[in-house]
Amino acid sequence: MPPLNYSGKLVLAPMVRTGELPIRLSALRYGADLVWSPEIVDKKIIACKRIVNEKVNCVDFVQSGKDNNVVFRTHRHHERSKIIFQLGTASPELAVQAATIVAADVAGIDVNSGCPKHFSIHSGMGAALLRTPEKLVAILEALVEEVGKKFDIGISVKIRILDTPEATFELVKRLVKTGISALTVHCRKIPMRPRERAIRDGYLAGVATICREAGVTCIANGDVYCRGDLTMLKDMYGIDSAMIATWAETNVSCFGADTKTNVRPWREVAEEIFKTAVEIDNHISNTKYILGRIIPGKDVMYRGIMQSHSHDEIERVFQGLAPRTTEPLTSQKPKQAEASITQGLEPITEPKNNAKRKIAISSMEEDLCLGTDHQRQKLDDIETPRRDHPSALQTVG
Repeated sequence: MPPLNYSGKLVLAPMVRTGELPIRLSALRYGADLVWSPEIVDKKIIACKRIVNEKVNCVDFVQSGKDNNVVFRTHRHHERSKIIFQLGTASPELAVQAATIVAADVAGIDVNSGCPKHFSIHSGMGAALLRTPEKLVAILEALVEEVGKKFDIGISVKIRILDTPEATFELVKRLVKTGISALTVHCRKIPMRPRERAIRDGYLAGVATICREAGVTCIANGDVYCRGDLTMLKDMYGIDSAMIATWAETNVSCFGADTKTNVRPWREVAEEIFKTAVEIDNHISNTKYILGRIIPGKDVMYRGIMQSHSHDEIERVFQGLAPRTTEPLTSQKPKQAEASITQGLEPITEPKNNAKRKIAISSMEEDLCLGTDHQRQKLDDIETPRRDHPSALQTVG
């Protein structure tokens, strides 16, 4: 396989839970050039065993033990040359050990040094690495020498901007000397949330210049919505590639759109993703979570899907039927879906100072980034995918 070229690309960002295989394959179908996996912590992938899943043409990295949870699943053909595995780590030794396990099945390894969540920072991972650049440099150098060169795959890093442009530029100058192929800059500072506007002026052009002079691809992240934004950012700031995150959760067809609003109808996109989810035997809870990001919360389909317990029941909803009766979906009286199903999909109105809820959400997010809930699928429960509809995977490049 030729060396990975990161330049001139519009790519899918690493997104915990949303960025599983159905979204990644659909993103490629709609025009994404590369796709990032959700972040998985080094110790989690080290504890996995690699299993070729012939039934769905995938490679599974399965958590050893009685549960056999699928921590990471990748398609052997459709994303082999386009999947970047994002690694959460704070140790050069563990990073190399973890990356070596997946290196033969991915196109590149990316180090997450931008996650601002407490569970990541307190372990020295994520954004904490921005405060310990010597450790981040050591991790990248080890990955380049012991994994990138050995397996002929790309090594990259994802950062956030620092408090000042000068501090950001000094960091980037150190990182591009490690031998990495690409650097993604999330144009938000560590405390900033996605709803806050990305900060490009004063930062992005400088980072792009440093990367260009070092022969490293500069990927811009933050408030990127479509392919037209890639062109605009290249012209204005001199970057090489761009990464879409939140907007792809809502409508992954944005990768083929020239403007933010010129996307495919949400139902078409939802059906495409659902067909893909069935074919690769995605776990039902993850399928519902992904669809819940796409289907408007007030639409009758949303309620039907949240009440579904299997892919067969979701298929009935797409046909206009209730999940478990012969009645039309529109004739069902509105009722609240089970809390365990809808949690995390719809905003819940609660007092802002609800400490117990904040602790629960933090715990859930930690489990996700640790890779403990990406699939929740037991290997012995894998079923042959349904083939009673045209293959969504046949159209993936």
